[in-house]
Amino acid sequence: MPFITSVHDSLPYIDPEPTPTQRKAAEALVAVERAAVPDDVNHALLRPLYEPKYTQAIQTEIQRHADANSKGAMSEPLRALDFSRYEINDSLPDGSDAAEPALAKAYISQEYLRGRRAHLALLDRFGKNAWLVSNWRTEANLKRLEADLAEARKAVDSITLQRQRVQDEAASELQSLDTAWRIGVGQVLETEAAAEELRLQVLKTRRQRATAGEVLN
Repeated sequence: MPFITSVHDSLPYIDPEPTPTQRKAAEALVAVERAAVPDDVNHALLRPLYEPKYTQAIQTEIQRHADANSKGAMSEPLRALDFSRYEINDSLPDGSDAAEPALAKAYISQEYLRGRRAHLALLDRFGKNAWLVSNWRTEANLKRLEADLAEARKAVDSITLQRQRVQDEAASELQSLDTAWRIGVGQVLETEAAAEELRLQVLKTRRQRATAGEVLN
């Protein structure tokens, strides 16, 4: 059973505080009501669990690793891409037939290193500024969210004070109506009790008359 710590300040302000006995009775009723409904495994205030949606290729790869782990074997890495073409190969194989493949690998390695140097140069020149701009945007978003949160809390406090003021203004009228209702209910009960007593007296009188008639006959 999750522990609920949220408190909603929306109850009437003019009602008296319940006694310890009344509070225990109310908590017992709440416990019985909650026991009838199974609790969720997640907290009620948390968002539902995120269910990722993978593509068919990723699902196939996950299933391949799962099958390998179930068999107790180490799953081999995915060989979809040939990374050897991006590696530097300084050794030339023996023989004239292997000269052209080695030259092609050298060109590939040279192009890869050239691109890597260009990327490192761009990162060295613009990386710091990009990182600072990203931090500035994140900080600006945080300040905006904090301002929205402060405005929401201010609005909640204003509504709470307004609700309390309206209830305080209507407290005397509500108390008079409550007193009149209680008096009316008491009068109805007294009337029903008097009517029941009168009915019993009528029945008793009828029985006495019936008994007297039988004696005279």
